[in-house]
Amino acid sequence: MKEYQTISEISGPLVYAEVDEPIGYDEIVEIETDDGRTLRGQVLESSDGLVAIQVFEGTSGIDRKASVRFLGETLKMPVTEDLLGRVMDGTGQPIDGGPEIVPESREDIIGAAINPYSREYPEEFIQTGVSAIDGMNTLVRGQKLPIFSASGLPHNDLALQIARQASVPEDDEDDEGSEFAVVFGAMGITQEEANEFMDDFERTGALERSVVFANLADDPAVERTVTPRLALTTAEYLAFEKDYHVLVILTDMTNYCEALREIGAAREEVPGRRGYPGYMYTDLATLYERAGRIQGREGSVTQLPILTMPGDDDTHPIPDLTGYITEGQIYVDRDLNSQGIQPPVNVLPSLSRLMDDGIGEGLTREDHSDVANQMYAAYAEGENLRDLVNIVGREALSERDNKYLDFAEEFETEFIDQGFETNRSLEATLDIGWELLSKLPKAELNRIDEEFIETYYLEDGETVEATAD
Repeated sequence: MKEYQTISEISGPLVYAEVDEPIGYDEIVEIETDDGRTLRGQVLESSDGLVAIQVFEGTSGIDRKASVRFLGETLKMPVTEDLLGRVMDGTGQPIDGGPEIVPESREDIIGAAINPYSREYPEEFIQTGVSAIDGMNTLVRGQKLPIFSASGLPHNDLALQIARQASVPEDDEDDEGSEFAVVFGAMGITQEEANEFMDDFERTGALERSVVFANLADDPAVERTVTPRLALTTAEYLAFEKDYHVLVILTDMTNYCEALREIGAAREEVPGRRGYPGYMYTDLATLYERAGRIQGREGSVTQLPILTMPGDDDTHPIPDLTGYITEGQIYVDRDLNSQGIQPPVNVLPSLSRLMDDGIGEGLTREDHSDVANQMYAAYAEGENLRDLVNIVGREALSERDNKYLDFAEEFETEFIDQGFETNRSLEATLDIGWELLSKLPKAELNRIDEEFIETYYLEDGETVEATAD
């Protein structure tokens, strides 16, 4: 263990210390202050004779007389299956009043990249119970599918709904013996939001199959750069060592990127777009690319990162770079939210690039893809006609156009709007879809196979029960 009293500068969350021997990048540091406190940090930059240390607890109370000890190892997460049901802070320390964690192993939080040759292509369904996702933008095991939201929108409610409802279909024979778990990583949230999350987890019993990491808004920004890595390390252990299907929910990635910008400014780096570090794309990729499946392993890591777009701008660097790395996005819409639609998911700009692979063989209804495509096309036409109505009035439209306008209205109020407490099966979602599509003439259903139309189309007077298997 190397110890120095050579602090030369303190700048924001960073401490600079002079050294006389090589220090490893990402090495863990302990800083002992004059008042007896011991603070933890991590080497952010190492060069000849000088190291930059990011201090997790903040630099308050540190002066140049403080002792700096380099521990000779990188930050590791103590992992065990007993983490399920536990609540940790942003540095991985238990805050739920439970017993000490006795780890089965200690894993490096940077993780090991999955060899592309060993990756298994994601093509198995995760049911979230949310029709706008299951029906129109299906989530697949091993996928990374972000939620694009904005300030003031109920993305936290949607995250909680998915956390307590997400499951692997029981009829999937390939996953016999695999269990489902949720790793929830919150970064920069308020105490009120943290209380809301914990109350919901405890009320619904979702905590029993979850591991929660909570970094609060008044915690040091540097800690936010560690929290998602701790969460992902835990998820990888549960997935690839204990055969769990793990859903990782990370909120809010915007707070994470703001922490990167703050650290970059403290290091006096040349900024990139809008002041964010030029390496932010690479940094985000090191997180998002930790989702996936490995050949020969039963478990999987699926990511659902949530970010709030500053100014509702999806060209902002954070959603822009996230969209490049991930396989689609779910949009939370301000207009739908103002109408009281819950959850306010706008399916038109939303996309799941792996949806077609995730709704293949093994699901109950083989018409899923056709129904989703037809509803998407009908809703898009209804949205376009709404703009026309503002100009010419509804009376000037044809009977066909009025049917599409009615479809768009009912699609939002019956299919999308289900509330945050309703858990719909995939069968229930498709039944609602067929009920809506049956209000259009058969001739308009040009994206659905004739066999499915004959089987599931509801004639006048028929009810949705007529299509039940």
